[in-house]
Amino acid sequence: MPVAALKNLAKRFLHFWFPRTCFSCGCDLPWHAAGSLCAQCEKGLKRPGPLVCRRCGVVLKSGGAHCYNCRGSKAKAYKCSVIRSAFMFNASSRGLVHALKYGGADYLAREMGNLMAVRFCTYPELAAAEIVMPVPLFPKRRRKRGYNQSALLARWLAAGTGLAYDDVSLTRTRDTVSQTTLGRRGRLANMTGAFACKNSAAVKGKVILLVDDVATTGATLEGCAVALKVAGAKKVFAYTFARE
Repeated sequence: MPVAALKNLAKRFLHFWFPRTCFSCGCDLPWHAAGSLCAQCEKGLKRPGPLVCRRCGVVLKSGGAHCYNCRGSKAKAYKCSVIRSAFMFNASSRGLVHALKYGGADYLAREMGNLMAVRFCTYPELAAAEIVMPVPLFPKRRRKRGYNQSALLARWLAAGTGLAYDDVSLTRTRDTVSQTTLGRRGRLANMTGAFACKNSAAVKGKVILLVDDVATTGATLEGCAVALKVAGAKKVFAYTFARE
């Protein structure tokens, strides 16, 4: 029997005993499904837009070039100069993000990172990036989760784009409270001084691409960017899997 036929037979056998379900809607996936979403939910992975803020990437429902928080001279105060996301944070992307972040499904990082790599090529404003760096977790939280989901995404993104990867230079210096309960001002204050770059030689004069799972207000990304700019980074961009 040909090797391909044997592989398909094995897949069918595994699917019979351990059927896979869509991470978004929960429906059964066909045995030959390559991804982790059903066809309908996969169609639901939408790119932010059509109009987004030129700096932070938030969707502009009423048009324009910048959102209120980035309008005029406000943008000059930010250290993270560009934030982009592969997808909107909706029912389809939420299932993947939550499974990766809270469900222990670390194997999803490969699929999600590869999807990010494909979309990365559609953002010319990120083309100058030289080094991919994940948003770090505080050591205690990383031990509890077993991994840093942002680091897993960043590693696969770097592999898919050919960019250098560095997950040691940027560190988290304190265990911040969850951002989910805070407003914009609270999030920014919560992330102030929460990160540090322990290897300035690695970032000096470089264009850094920060990677995280979801961007909401951009406060976490800004906190990281501040530390990198202090260490001498030329520019700091950010790229996430989803955008709220």
